[in-house]
Amino acid sequence: MKRSSSLPIFIIILIVTSIACSVFVGGPDYSDLAPIPVSNEAAEGLQEQIKRAFESGIATGEVIIQITEPQITSVLALRLQTDQSLQQNSQPLIVDPQVYLRDGQMQIYGKSRQGMLTANIGIIVAVGVDENNKPKIEIVTADFGPLPAPDGLKEIISSMIQEAYTGSLGPIATGLRIQSITIIDGVMTIIGRIR
Repeated sequence: MKRSSSLPIFIIILIVTSIACSVFVGGPDYSDLAPIPVSNEAAEGLQEQIKRAFESGIATGEVIIQITEPQITSVLALRLQTDQSLQQNSQPLIVDPQVYLRDGQMQIYGKSRQGMLTANIGIIVAVGVDENNKPKIEIVTADFGPLPAPDGLKEIISSMIQEAYTGSLGPIATGLRIQSITIIDGVMTIIGRIR
């Protein structure tokens, strides 16, 4: 009799599990970090801030841009949404991104989906300046939890960050020679000179 009553329970559990959109399988815990809001206003505010920095840089020759966590998180999130809408059938690399600017590094957290599995991910990126006075982006660590890291992860993330950077600075980025990039207490400061 026990066997017959456990069969319907097993079938119900199986049905409920198969109906679920995804199964969370772990990954790096970033729940102790305060969530960063994503907004069009923050992304647009960065555009305006960059425009003002270049306008004042015309007189002095020096451009100083300070990017906050809400601004860079919003730019990345909106960029990922745009990419997702253009590639309707593909899964985005990161869902619900959160970008923290701490300890001299860019810390990117979010979720990754592969099939029915969802995991927290963490990507630590060092940002500096290369010999051509362009941003130098290096992945320090990439933790996809139990999910396998996608092929070409370094290239994908570097390209994504580079596109977000150039998209934020727009055509004026070509006239900027970056001298330094520092990350302290939630702010990335880019100092450069106009060519």
